[in-house]
Amino acid sequence: MAILVIDDEAGLRRSLGAHLEDMDHDVLLAENGREGLDILERNPGSVQAVVVDLNMPVMDGYSFIQNAVAMAPELPLVVLSGVGVVEDALRAMRLGAWDFVTKPLSNMAVLDHVLDRVLERARLVRENRLYRENLERLVQERTAELELTRRQIMQRLSRAAEYKDNETGHHVIRVGEISALLARAVGLSEERCEMMRECAPLHDVGKIGIPDTVLLKPGPLDPEEWEVMRRHCLYGCEILGPLGSSDTSQNACGFLLGPLEPGDNELLRLARILALYHHERWDGTGYPIGLAGEAIPLEARIVSVVDVYDALRSDRPYKKAFPEEKCYALLRKGAGSQFDPVVIEAFFREIEAIRIIREKWKD
Repeated sequence: MAILVIDDEAGLRRSLGAHLEDMDHDVLLAENGREGLDILERNPGSVQAVVVDLNMPVMDGYSFIQNAVAMAPELPLVVLSGVGVVEDALRAMRLGAWDFVTKPLSNMAVLDHVLDRVLERARLVRENRLYRENLERLVQERTAELELTRRQIMQRLSRAAEYKDNETGHHVIRVGEISALLARAVGLSEERCEMMRECAPLHDVGKIGIPDTVLLKPGPLDPEEWEVMRRHCLYGCEILGPLGSSDTSQNACGFLLGPLEPGDNELLRLARILALYHHERWDGTGYPIGLAGEAIPLEARIVSVVDVYDALRSDRPYKKAFPEEKCYALLRKGAGSQFDPVVIEAFFREIEAIRIIREKWKD
């Protein structure tokens, strides 16, 4: 590590260099700010402090300080300032210099003291930065671990719900993959698409609260049974809601379309939206709220299409899988009544990719 001395007075430059070498420092010399910057650029990280004059040709000390601060913010800069020009020294300090020494320099011990002081300060600044960086890294690692745990719990929760009426659990995987695909097709951000992949499998988590006599009935449901089945939307929202009383969870579901509540998690919020609204219809005749059109969150409109499509193409206790073309015809027929026409259009644009997903995760 070296001390860089920048001064246009050759005699002073040599005497400063000789003294610093006697004090066991490596020394680099420059006669103006431009040369000094060139040395910093050629020797990144090898200069531990700079002693710089202010009034020099080619590039003065002020310009050097501005450029050096941008290049190496933690590099100590000591200004050489003539007696009676304290204002110049203060200007340099405002630009980023760390300290100053007045000229003529009759006592080298003054320079030694200033250099010791700024080098100690630089050491503390560097250690503090490293401490902060290490702390931030540890926080990021811990946050990533917590997020991974949260996602794994969500995946297992969706699988637990699906196992009640689909032993393979592949339906929820297909819904997640196809929902992410359609989210991208309608222009949602990549981050939101990934969230759809994580959250869409939880759309039917509320089925955990539906009695098996209703959920697994091998035939049409009567009106009372349908009323019970429809509750899975609210159950799902409550399961994914804040921990606490059932009233707290129900209240959280009632404000899903408002701004994000303090302390809420965006991933869980999206999962609650999908659980609550995936049976709403474009024409407003869906449940449990009866929202219509664009009042239904776009993500829920996507999952609505994907869920119906995959259910039609899959065996269920009450039916056999429908042929592919019949499923397509039902989706087209539902555009503008049950489904968002824009989502249906995106679905058929991506039909080949959807077939690949279904084949990869077939039951």
